[in-house]
Amino acid sequence: MTAEADVLGELRRLRACLPQVTGALAASIDGLVLAQETAGNEAEGVAALTAAALGVAQRLTDTTGQGGFRELLVRGERGYVATYAAGASAVLTLMAEPRTNVGRLHLEARRSSARIGELVDGALDRLENA
Repeated sequence: MTAEADVLGELRRLRACLPQVTGALAASIDGLVLAQETAGNEAEGVAALTAAALGVAQRLTDTTGQGGFRELLVRGERGYVATYAAGASAVLTLMAEPRTNVGRLHLEARRSSARIGELVDGALDRLENA
């Protein structure tokens, strides 16, 4: 299996575990979609906006002395958008219904983002050493 297939598998596992998650994508920190599990065609736009939000979040955590970026949660009228650091070079972004248990969302997403980070960083390391 390729890293992309493994990442997609992790996104599918996460969505199966949390039915209130309506969309999931893994993206590079510069906004390129690595894998998506979403119903719409908005993945590229969400990935680009995630990269922009990531830049602001990283600057905010740095300026306030909170250390490196880990996660960002946005609550809108129709649900949540949550972004999690996934290793050194990727992020996991989830869209979820307003009735989502945010604690469980964080728990499962943190596990998935760690796994995705391992997959993506490992694939990049193999490319660099090839």
